[in-house]
Amino acid sequence: MTDPIDDEENYPPRPRWMGWAIAVVMAASALGVANIGWRILKVSPAERAADAQVARHPELAEGKKLVEGSDCMRCHGWERRYVGPSFVAIAERYRGRADAAEYLAGKIRGGGAGEWGNAIMPRHPQINEDQSLQMARWLLATRPAAGAAR
Repeated sequence: MTDPIDDEENYPPRPRWMGWAIAVVMAASALGVANIGWRILKVSPAERAADAQVARHPELAEGKKLVEGSDCMRCHGWERRYVGPSFVAIAERYRGRADAAEYLAGKIRGGGAGEWGNAIMPRHPQINEDQSLQMARWLLATRPAAGAAR
């Protein structure tokens, strides 16, 4: 019977390049994670545009806070369409309506479908009428981010 210590000593040597390959993969992984973290923490043009909008119109701050606190950002982007239309596209479509704030507040609370394609806007009954009006007023004040590609 062979001694287990002898078996461990008889392993073939690892090639030198394997250690370097492991180090390179680990360094690339660390740089990738750092890059993603930097991109997440970077302030986007849309965030700057939203902050500038509130700076120009402080009365919209509560509407912005309500939008950010609800699930709106899961489906709507500032200038980019995700599941639903972008905030800028919604504002441009309804800004000319006399009853735009009330109409959009009703859509926020009651949901809807078919106006922007096949996407369904879910109801938000937990948001009261005053809150939905504040959100709609903030939405109607949106403008494209300065310097953003359209």
